[in-house]
Amino acid sequence: MFKHILVPVDGSDNALRALDKAVELCGIVGARLSLITVYRHFSLLEASFSMVRREDPGPMDDIMRDYAKEVAEHAKAHAIAAGAADPHAFVKNGPVARSIVGFARDHDVDLIVLGGRGVGSTENYLLGSVSHKVTGTSPCPVLVV
Repeated sequence: MFKHILVPVDGSDNALRALDKAVELCGIVGARLSLITVYRHFSLLEASFSMVRREDPGPMDDIMRDYAKEVAEHAKAHAIAAGAADPHAFVKNGPVARSIVGFARDHDVDLIVLGGRGVGSTENYLLGSVSHKVTGTSPCPVLVV
């Protein structure tokens, strides 16, 4: 049935609930599990609207990538604790929904399991949520938890 299940994770409780469901499904059908965390390129324009300023935060893309790695590793540990056998975690940079769908296409994913709401940005109010975009463009079935 399903051989490869992908779970996008962003550190939210909904993403972890989706991950738990994916681990359960993997156990039933014997699919391999991949996790993906996507971070967007830091925009100086968006930062200019922020009220919070640090003295010298360092290269923001590096900080965002490091945080995305932490999120991916935490999700991988969570999956292992929930019973997943050898999950693989990936970190990508780019538009979130497009990166998830591209990964699914490039890695022969049979099912994407994702949370219905994550830790999105104001972009979600203007363009629609990541889950909505993924379900509309995915090359495979999508389970929204």
